[in-house]
Amino acid sequence: MTTRITRRAAVTGAGALLLAPRLAAAAPAIGAPAPDFALPDQDGDIRRLSDFRGRVVVLEWTNHDCPFVRKHYNSNNMQGLQRLAAERGAVWLSIASSPPGEQGHVTGPQAKELTAARNAAPAAVLLDHRSVAARAYQATVTPHMFVISADGVLRYMGGIDSIRSSRVEDVARAEPFLRDAMLAVIEGRPVARASTQAYGCAIKYVDA
Repeated sequence: MTTRITRRAAVTGAGALLLAPRLAAAAPAIGAPAPDFALPDQDGDIRRLSDFRGRVVVLEWTNHDCPFVRKHYNSNNMQGLQRLAAERGAVWLSIASSPPGEQGHVTGPQAKELTAARNAAPAAVLLDHRSVAARAYQATVTPHMFVISADGVLRYMGGIDSIRSSRVEDVARAEPFLRDAMLAVIEGRPVARASTQAYGCAIKYVDA
């Protein structure tokens, strides 16, 4: 049987154009309960979002072959955010949704190797090879970021920062949307910009 793959966004030039996803599921909404999911991690253990109720959770959709993702890992921006989250008691979950045969696909052992090689510090890397979580959150690009408060409510969704490029030198001068939102949620403050436009490489979905 042939697996059909659908691209939910398009990348052009230095940035990404988000296209309206053709998804039947209700779109995730700021202030609404975050969709639960159950996915295997890099060790094969099943992780559920609901397992982390009582703690702030950051979701990072990732693809190690994507230049926009590499921008934030090569600059150590992503690793710094992961460690900041851990220091403040939050849970950071990296989600790899690329299906087999597509750019960015990883197995559990490969995910562990990448984490070590990049000196990354997520609480876990989750393997979403059937697009279950990506579809629930309507994640369109990598990186696509979400912040969930300790009561399980979605508080932020969108881009990691304000400059839609793949240039490492732009990280330092960009407005850090994700960092600001994450710290606001951890500290119990309102998120100033709860929804921004994500940019990056298109996530490939397995058709439902």
